[in-house]
Amino acid sequence: MATGREMDLRHGLRQALPEWWPVMLGLALLFGPTFHDLFSGAWIGEEQGHGPIIFFLSLWLIWRKWPEVRAASTPARPHPTGWAALAFGLGIHLLGRSQNILMFEVASILAVLAATVLLKLGAGALRQLWFPFFFMLFMVPLPSELVAAVTMPMKMAVSWATEHLLFAAGYPISRSGVVLQIGQYQLLVADACAGLQTLLTLEALGLFYLNLMRHPSAFRNMALAVLIVPVSFTANVIRVIALTLVTYNFGDAAGQGFLHGFAGMVLFVTALLMILALDSALQWFIKRREDARGGAPRHPGGGRPGSPPNSPGVPGPMRGAVR
Repeated sequence: MATGREMDLRHGLRQALPEWWPVMLGLALLFGPTFHDLFSGAWIGEEQGHGPIIFFLSLWLIWRKWPEVRAASTPARPHPTGWAALAFGLGIHLLGRSQNILMFEVASILAVLAATVLLKLGAGALRQLWFPFFFMLFMVPLPSELVAAVTMPMKMAVSWATEHLLFAAGYPISRSGVVLQIGQYQLLVADACAGLQTLLTLEALGLFYLNLMRHPSAFRNMALAVLIVPVSFTANVIRVIALTLVTYNFGDAAGQGFLHGFAGMVLFVTALLMILALDSALQWFIKRREDARGGAPRHPGGGRPGSPPNSPGVPGPMRGAVR
């Protein structure tokens, strides 16, 4: 049975459909070729495979925030900066399509959508949708030069950690750069196993989790957002260790076949469990600190520290017979 919020949301969407369907049709015609290229190319690979997840989660967040958007845009106050944002978005879309620059094509989706919200609903509606638009930034591909420069040190660190952990466990393993030699097998630690895109994907999912939980503690939110970086590194190490052991015990075909893709699921499940564990630990720490602050020691006489035993309103020790 639908709740009151869901019924209001559906009613609001039905009311908005006659006004918005021409806009949606125009957006579909404009970005249809881009999405076709993404779903048949970049988004089916390992490096950009998080793109559709980010996109559909962002659409769900917009749908979830739609009642607040309607309240903030009643009456609608179109903002003139929307025209500048629209011109910018169309410009980089044209440049991206003509020069085959995927980063510009995907970034134009955000710019045009933000311009549409500004022109149709106003700045108040865009403020309500700040997190879905910020979240969509994670689906914009980064320049390959930047990715290569940042990814190589990360792959070296993951390879080093994998080598030392397995060597300490007694396995015959050695390393040359990002190439691991275990037994008669050689494994190359690829970008998808320990790259910048994996870190950004896990960071995006962590921020999505924080947005859903909406913890009142700023310290808890900031600490969890920062700790996602070592969580990503640890999850990558666990993934590489798992693939290395599968290859060592079952052969190269098993390591590069179904189990290789399954290791990607292990990566994200491990990261999610670690995020939940860290969140629970932070909750325990904050609760313990609040209890310590709230439980101030009381004076032996029954009053608060610094107050006389028999001050008004503060119970003191029992006296003898009334004089």
